Amino acid sequence: MSEEQAANSLKRGLAILEVFSEDRLEWTPEELMEKLGYSRPTLYRYLKTLREAGLLSSNPNAGFTLGPKVVEMDFLLRKSDALILNGQKHLKNLTDRYTCTALLVRRYGDRILCVASERSAVNPRSSYPRGRPMPLGRGAIARSLMAFLPRRHLIPMIEHSIEDLSAIGLGNTVEEICDSLKRVKRAGYAVAYGEVTPGVVGIAAPVFDAGRSPIASVCVTIAGHLVNGNAIDEISGHVRQAAAEITQALSEQRHNIAAQ
Repeated sequence: MSEEQAANSLKRGLAILEVFSEDRLEWTPEELMEKLGYSRPTLYRYLKTLREAGLLSSNPNAGFTLGPKVVEMDFLLRKSDALILNGQKHLKNLTDRYTCTALLVRRYGDRILCVASERSAVNPRSSYPRGRPMPLGRGAIARSLMAFLPRRHLIPMIEHSIEDLSAIGLGNTVEEICDSLKRVKRAGYAVAYGEVTPGVVGIAAPVFDAGRSPIASVCVTIAGHLVNGNAIDEISGHVRQAAAEITQALSEQRHNIAAQ
């Protein structure tokens, strides 16, 4: 098998994992064949490999679900991800200061999801706990990231989510929405009122990699009745500071590794 064939086979095998979602937690082989278009022998070869690796589990007379290896990898991620390791203390500082939930949200591809959180609110209101993908078209987190993306990456995202972005008042055309995001970029943070969870204000600022690309966002979500304009300005300052310090810590860590 050539290198290209091996890469294509790996991609086709991993595509099986991609079909699992909150809406579809279990798949039968027949459903997978229909969804992916694989032949039965090909599909069963991939299923056998993924099950032996622990990435899939199967139950008698039932379908396949994600397997225990995913849980093990999540544990290792929490122990090794520099973003989480450097960000957790900042989340704790924010929840010590405010009655809120503080989130660290990572961007990968066209998805964003929470990778770490702290809370001080007794009954926190959040529609997106750790690991659940968030919508790109709504919320402070999405805007805090989109505002700093290069235009070539930003435009397709806007076009994909233009109905949601228009519904929250960012503009009716791609250029109008770009102008709204430029204002977020100048401010250095984004604020959203009840866009993701009703009655909750979100305040978010981006974390950057060495190339100044936004890779994550620090966000505080707080009940709307607890804050006014002055409080939001104060919180936004602390959120921006936390994001800047995480960015700096990641940069120093990469520099130290490169110097070794």
